[in-house]
Amino acid sequence: MRTQPTHRHAYRRYLLAGIAALVVTSPALAQDAAEENTGNEIVVTATKRSESLQKVPFSINAQTAKDIQRSGAVTLEDLSRNVAGLNVQNLGPGQSQVSVRGVSAGQVVRDQPGVKEQVGVYLDESVISLSLFTPDLDLFDLNRVETLRGPQGTLFGSGSVGGTIRYITNQPKLGSTEGTVEAGLNQIDGGSLGGELKGAVNVPLGEKAALRAVGYWTHYAGFIDAVGPAAGKNVNDGDRYGGRLSLLLEPSEDLRITPRVIYQKVVSNGFNRSEVWNLYANPQTTSVPAYTFGKNEQYLKLREKFSDETVIADLKLEADLSDSVALTTVSSYSHRDILVSRDASALTGSVSVDLGFPAAGVQLASNLRDTTKLDTFSQELRLASTGDGPFQWVVGGFYSNIKRTYDQRLPTPGYDAFTDARFGAGTSAAVANGFPANSPYNAHLPYSIKQYAVFGEATWQLTERFKATAGARYYDFNEERTFKSGGLFSNGDNQSDKTKSDGASPRLILSYEMADGVTVNAQAVKGFRLGGVNDPLNAGLCTAADRALFGGFQSYKDESLWDYEVGLKARGKGFTFNAAGFYNKISNLQVTLDAGSCSSRIVFNVAKAHSAGAEFELGLAPADGLNFSLSGSVMDSKFDTTLPGALTAATGIRDGNRLPSVPKFQITASGSYEFPVSDTAKGFVNASVQHVGNRYTQPADQENNPRTFVHGLPFLGAPATAATTLNLNLPGYELVNFSAGVELDGGLTVTAYVNNLLNENALLSFDRERGGRARLGYQVSQPRTFGMSVRKTF
Repeated sequence: MRTQPTHRHAYRRYLLAGIAALVVTSPALAQDAAEENTGNEIVVTATKRSESLQKVPFSINAQTAKDIQRSGAVTLEDLSRNVAGLNVQNLGPGQSQVSVRGVSAGQVVRDQPGVKEQVGVYLDESVISLSLFTPDLDLFDLNRVETLRGPQGTLFGSGSVGGTIRYITNQPKLGSTEGTVEAGLNQIDGGSLGGELKGAVNVPLGEKAALRAVGYWTHYAGFIDAVGPAAGKNVNDGDRYGGRLSLLLEPSEDLRITPRVIYQKVVSNGFNRSEVWNLYANPQTTSVPAYTFGKNEQYLKLREKFSDETVIADLKLEADLSDSVALTTVSSYSHRDILVSRDASALTGSVSVDLGFPAAGVQLASNLRDTTKLDTFSQELRLASTGDGPFQWVVGGFYSNIKRTYDQRLPTPGYDAFTDARFGAGTSAAVANGFPANSPYNAHLPYSIKQYAVFGEATWQLTERFKATAGARYYDFNEERTFKSGGLFSNGDNQSDKTKSDGASPRLILSYEMADGVTVNAQAVKGFRLGGVNDPLNAGLCTAADRALFGGFQSYKDESLWDYEVGLKARGKGFTFNAAGFYNKISNLQVTLDAGSCSSRIVFNVAKAHSAGAEFELGLAPADGLNFSLSGSVMDSKFDTTLPGALTAATGIRDGNRLPSVPKFQITASGSYEFPVSDTAKGFVNASVQHVGNRYTQPADQENNPRTFVHGLPFLGAPATAATTLNLNLPGYELVNFSAGVELDGGLTVTAYVNNLLNENALLSFDRERGGRARLGYQVSQPRTFGMSVRKTF
């Protein structure tokens, strides 16, 4: 039994690395920090109270509005480049997947509605995360974006097992008239033209009220070309538009009321998928010309689409009940309407080959339409201490009610006629189970999820330099789901399921201030993620081997995680330095995988896994106008369990194999310089370089790699033995961004930029359909992009 000591040694190694950093750097940093601790304070609310970033006793990053503007970031993926330990897997607009500190269970796709998120995402106080479909919010008029590393189950609940991301917007201001307008254009190298137009205004309404309005529109340029019947250039372009309207009412000094309405719609006309093999276009066909895909190409019989319409209405009330106690209530309602419309012709066609359909039936155009309608209501009420006393506390309660309906349809005009010709008249009607004709697969899944929670956290200032924080959250979840399916590819299911869970997530933090501006923190905290029930396998589509191998996974348990870490925070003359070493012990990790040929995805628990590592962020300001930053992380995220028999190679769940989508190493260096151009203008230049290490999309990609996919589909003259061999280890990549501009007195700023300067073609994830029997490809990064923006503040 050698694995136990090995993992214990890994745990010690990363904690010792953190401690070593403290020992080596603390004396010098303490001396410098004691000399001078000046500069602009960043105030965050990660502990449900306003506090200096450097005084928060756990690992946190905050990107301010200036940081966001300077870096040219327009998405969370852009922001992640400067945040150690934060990884964002780009699957297209509105479909990014987030992991923090290597806690990752694999790629979630559009037909897995029951999977819960591992990173909670909030817009101010409102929860907006939804597994794959976390809204891709516009970053315009934000105050900051906070990344809270490690489990945040005490104050933020389920879905924050890996960490929490918080978009903090600018709030209405009393007695101030101000605003910003911004316009920009960009051109993708080899792609199309994009642009944006945005504006924000703050208007006082008398002495005790103010209104803040924000509106924005962005046109995403496209860069993926399609061949086939639906051929076209730059087919993955799209738009994002929306706005926020916030009202602040302050009838007295002790009461603040902020109602708000948010609307956003994201539409993408395609996906950033670059194919290497397709049932209809591949190097092995002989009855039609063989085809080898070029860079950023895909085959389409039908154009694809993604749309996500989001409406959020929330109300925050803050009241000072006394000189030492404040009350906060947050009521939030959100509605989401999501459509993922994909060309499933190759998927349906590959099944039709197996079913013995004639070529005309295999060639039918097929449209897979996944829709999600979501209504969420949540209410939080909390009391918190105020003032500067040695004992600070917060207690509260939380309730949420989620109604979600997921539907899947596969309209394939003409399919019923081929079905009845192959299997007998009336077959298509007999298997429909009440769903529409000419749709060989259909599913209807309504969900109801209720959560109740109470939480509390307290901090004792035991001495002038030493304080302790303890907290816990008790939660109670109830999930109900029904599943109905119909069509030739389905099992004709009609079933109902229930999932219940309750428990507690504790946290303990010790913090010691070694000198002014230098603090050492140690933390132990537990996080959790709610379990669920898998959809039944599409048994009729599976090979006998896959049906036997994957058919036994039905429900999956709650995932839990214990995080142990030590960290250092230092700030002094012209620098900030934050570092941490951590070890995450994961139990019942919910891993999501393709079920081979079944065109199904399953989630199951891996008993033991871990994620250990170290992270750092260094900021330097050696001279006026000159700033440098360096951030990086090293991760050791692996399974500590081996599944029995054939499941090992089929799933990749083997002791020592890496967790999916997590690079072992990533680092980002950036710099900016501001300099006077004239008495009324100053210039600036910014540059950044990001390295992301190699990754695997799914755990099984580590087995038998490079992988040979035997397609097994004798069609269009291709033999059944036709195969494609690919290396599924996604290579590391580097992204270089550069910008320069001028800022004039009066608030006018003109910026020119180039992103992905070296035109890196980064492979972000591996895309396979029906185990590689229908399609193979990759999600890829945006090519080199040139742009210019103009911003005016008043």
